[in-house]
Amino acid sequence: MGELPATLSGFIDEADTSEKSLLLLNRTEPEPFVDLLSEAFEEQAVTVTEKQIPEGVDNLVCLVEDGNVVATTPLSELAEAYLLVNVDRYRTGTRQSDLGTFPEVLTGLDDIEFVVEGLPRSNREKLLLVVISRFIEHRALTADNGEFHSTFQRLSRLDDEYGTRTMYKRLGDSGVETHIYGVRDDPEAVEELGVTVHGGTSEEYRRSWVVVFTPEDRSDDGHVALVAVEIDRNVWRSLWTYDVDRTERIRSYVRKRF
Repeated sequence: MGELPATLSGFIDEADTSEKSLLLLNRTEPEPFVDLLSEAFEEQAVTVTEKQIPEGVDNLVCLVEDGNVVATTPLSELAEAYLLVNVDRYRTGTRQSDLGTFPEVLTGLDDIEFVVEGLPRSNREKLLLVVISRFIEHRALTADNGEFHSTFQRLSRLDDEYGTRTMYKRLGDSGVETHIYGVRDDPEAVEELGVTVHGGTSEEYRRSWVVVFTPEDRSDDGHVALVAVEIDRNVWRSLWTYDVDRTERIRSYVRKRF
């Protein structure tokens, strides 16, 4: 592994941001659906277009990279998991994780820098990072091995959010070595989870959102990590990656610096 950056932001700085776009094919759904899709990414480095093609599948969202379609998701599935829901869906329940359906056109937006806002500025942008967090948690649970690390800013969130607590109880009961990090503002919040708890009050504890999974087999393609840094009140600069070396370095950073 290479040298670790001075801060978590260094992992975002060093990434070669990919150029990807979303293409909606043969839309038959009403205009508001494409509006929702466009609005979700209008401030990001992802362009959204639509096109009609003969004999193509209706209402299919395609992830395009370097001119090639690398993933597809039905518009209905993307709407159910992202476009027509809010953050509370994931905070209060585990439906998406139970189904194991995470839109590939979203999870495939790796190695792209996103700057997203939460409430009160936006009720949708931050949802993207919540979806990716749940996706990483689900991948760890499915593997049932390896290491999983997640930062929470405040550990009380595990008491406030039923869906989140349920996911981490499952991780604690699994074969995954699970570590959580945050300010210990509510010690009872992490009782009986069966996870290793790390408490702190540093700037990175309070302003970092990291979710990283590394399977036992380093050659496994299951590696994935999300790194987000709060650069203003509820404004997050972020990126996720499947790169094995970068994911291993992010895990090493969390273990050594938190």
